Amino acid sequence: MKKNMTFHKKKVWVVFLCCTVMMAGLVGRLVYLMGFRSDYYYEKATDLHERERDIKAARGEILDTNGKVLAANKTVCTISVIHSQIKEPEKVITILAEELGITEETVRKRVEKVSSIERIKTNVEKSVGDAIREYNLAGVKVDEDYKRYYPYGTLASKVLGFTGGDNQGIIGLEVKYEDILSGTPGKILTTTDARGVEIDEIGESRIDPVAGDNLQISLDANIQEFAQQAALKVMEEKQAERVSILLMNPQNGEIYACVNVPEFDLNDPFTLNTDVDTSGPDSQQKQDLLNQMWRNPCLNDTYEPGSTFKIITMSAGLEEGVVSVNDRFFCPGYKVVDDRRIHCANRNGHGSQSFVEGAQNSCNPVFIEVGLRLGVDNYYKYFRQFGLLKKTGVDLPGEAGTIMHQKENMGNVELATVAFGQSFQITPIQLATTVSSLINGGRRVTPHFGVTVRSPDDTYARKLEYPVEEGIVSEETSATVRDILEHVVSEGSGKNARIEGYTIGGKTATSQTLPRSANRYISSFLGFAPAENPQILGICIIHDPQGIYYGGTIAAPVIRSIFANVLPYLGIEQTGEMESGDED
Repeated sequence: MKKNMTFHKKKVWVVFLCCTVMMAGLVGRLVYLMGFRSDYYYEKATDLHERERDIKAARGEILDTNGKVLAANKTVCTISVIHSQIKEPEKVITILAEELGITEETVRKRVEKVSSIERIKTNVEKSVGDAIREYNLAGVKVDEDYKRYYPYGTLASKVLGFTGGDNQGIIGLEVKYEDILSGTPGKILTTTDARGVEIDEIGESRIDPVAGDNLQISLDANIQEFAQQAALKVMEEKQAERVSILLMNPQNGEIYACVNVPEFDLNDPFTLNTDVDTSGPDSQQKQDLLNQMWRNPCLNDTYEPGSTFKIITMSAGLEEGVVSVNDRFFCPGYKVVDDRRIHCANRNGHGSQSFVEGAQNSCNPVFIEVGLRLGVDNYYKYFRQFGLLKKTGVDLPGEAGTIMHQKENMGNVELATVAFGQSFQITPIQLATTVSSLINGGRRVTPHFGVTVRSPDDTYARKLEYPVEEGIVSEETSATVRDILEHVVSEGSGKNARIEGYTIGGKTATSQTLPRSANRYISSFLGFAPAENPQILGICIIHDPQGIYYGGTIAAPVIRSIFANVLPYLGIEQTGEMESGDED
């Protein structure tokens, strides 16, 4: 009996002890939660009673070199509903469907969805948003935000790029400088009771958005517009597939214009600029066509440059000392390399000529000989030294790299064809950048658009900087190259680029695309002015022109017409008179 009572007392004591420990634990936990975690749980409780709506920040503007606004903001509205606050659902559904131009079924699904907040439509015109606000519908929120707007429509579309529904950049400068342009979104906070009904006494609190910074670029809207018109004119005249024109300062890499026609409407970027029928079920086909339309061929696509690349062979040969301006060559209309006969554009041959005359005549055998004198090892050395094996670093997304033979697979025949610009591919921006370094004294500049970042109120500005590589070629070689290319325009195949009173340097090119049997050509001309101290470099590339397709005949006049207008516009004075002569 005593044993049972003793056992019972022990059992009660153990239970009491356990309860005491548990109570102490609960008290300790309560003290911890109330004393040390009160802020955390206060925030949690607040979150349960707050509805949060984002306010888009005003995106920074993109300005041209003269301060002209190329990308701006347009005030629009976002229409949303809060399910728990709607008092007249049928009225809300009817009015929103009518004002927003969407079906009642679509609106009903969102109105009846039990969620903290449901977005009905974004990028609504401000006038429509104001009209909805005037109905004073319980549970309907009209918030103002921003939509990107491009005042000049198609101007520089593949450079500027555009934004999506979330106001984030998709292509072009809009995506490259997203961090600078985007800003910081704000918030609207609405306090509700346990049922989710807004508490009128508290109302809404607001965290204002911070606008993005403005980006001033080197592109000049006036030059871009003139170049775009020139490109459209030659594309129509020659019934070409497309035309690209790039204008840049070879001294610092600033790009004045980058044209790729046909362009597209930045305010309607999802509508194709062609007559292709995409009404069928293949949505992937349309997306592929859109992706193609948005591409910037000046840097996203490679091409076979043809004779404009002879500038690179010329520079390497002069720098290495394997050729001089006084060397003489003989052209019978072809050159035999190993077991291959490689023809000159002039099948009858140019006969005896100096190196300068060979450049004026754009003679393939002359440049094949220079390439062979250099040899594969040296040619690759200069290919690397000139920067052709890496990208230019232009401040646009998606730059393509050079497509070149592997050194170990390059024999004399491959070397011969590369020497006059065939059997490999580069981008137009790469060619323009490399030639800039060969005519500016030997400095490889980084091509770019971005120049200055400015605050919206212009209280501060930060200049953007880009790498420059010195010693690409010697000053002496650079001066010689400029002089030879001036003779190409004044006396040779580039005569159609001459402008009275200005010294112009340049090189023509006509290359045949693969397969050669298709008889499709790329006509181009690269020029710069003034020849003795280049301040502007331009390249025009015409894809698949119909009829006459020689670069000197159809591409050189395009650059001439642009330079004739742009040189005085840039304040570049005439340096003298030029003798008149017959044009090819």
